[in-house]
Amino acid sequence: MSIRLNGVIRAWEEGRPAFAAFSQLDRRAAIEFSAGPYDSIIYEMEHNPWDIVGLRDSMQYLLSRKQILDAGSLAPTVTPICRIPPNGNEMDQAYAKQALDCGVYGVVWPHITTVEEARNAVSACRYPRPETAPNYEPAGIRGDAPTFASRYWGLGQQEYYKKADVWPLNPEGEILVFLMIESVKGMNNLDEILANVPGIGCVLIGEGDLSQNLGFPRQYDHPVVHEAMAKIVATCKKHGVPVGHPHVTTKNVERVLAEGFQFLMSAPVRTFKAIDMAREIIGMKVETAAAGAAY
Repeated sequence: MSIRLNGVIRAWEEGRPAFAAFSQLDRRAAIEFSAGPYDSIIYEMEHNPWDIVGLRDSMQYLLSRKQILDAGSLAPTVTPICRIPPNGNEMDQAYAKQALDCGVYGVVWPHITTVEEARNAVSACRYPRPETAPNYEPAGIRGDAPTFASRYWGLGQQEYYKKADVWPLNPEGEILVFLMIESVKGMNNLDEILANVPGIGCVLIGEGDLSQNLGFPRQYDHPVVHEAMAKIVATCKKHGVPVGHPHVTTKNVERVLAEGFQFLMSAPVRTFKAIDMAREIIGMKVETAAAGAAY
């Protein structure tokens, strides 16, 4: 039986949403995420500097030999994905190629607005193949350099080639193509995009940029923003494509689940309970001392 390596796809195949968060490139962050409750992390390099060496380093620290041994599986506990810098209209495949060659299991493409841009995104994540091959389109244009990626996945190169294709176009594929829809143009073209470009694994709504474009910047609870996001969700449901929400919190999580989002991004929250308790105790002592001095 084939092992599902991509934890996001595995979650969907199990009939549940996948949980994820953005992460900076950092060894300690990678170690912390490796023990967290996430199916995936997205290394954020759209707004952070492009650092391919840092990406490789962080991905190595995301792995744990003990986790692999205990699970008895090559599948990473937390699946690494990368958001690349170029906007969709830049048609820049080089960033996707370099990230995939490091071994990421998916690429997030910002600001996709047209069929042409979406087709380029999928093509950049596929190797070339004969025109007679099944599911030939969108034709692959990824350059061939599998050494690092196959080693990271724990596979021989020929086995890696079989799995290094886009899901769900190839049901055995382990690579996810995320399209970020974050403009009115992208929203209005989404139905055409999903109808004409196979191989799109997930649509991630960029509600920050979308709310800017709608005239209500970062007013996520504004009815106009809600209406636009609902339209995107409905279009994705029509085509059977999972849709992701980038800002899931304790305040909106019930609504997000009820609306049918299948990729939930929630920022990790650090707690300081011991410090808070200490400050409370110190504050009580200071207040008591002050009250005593008043007499």
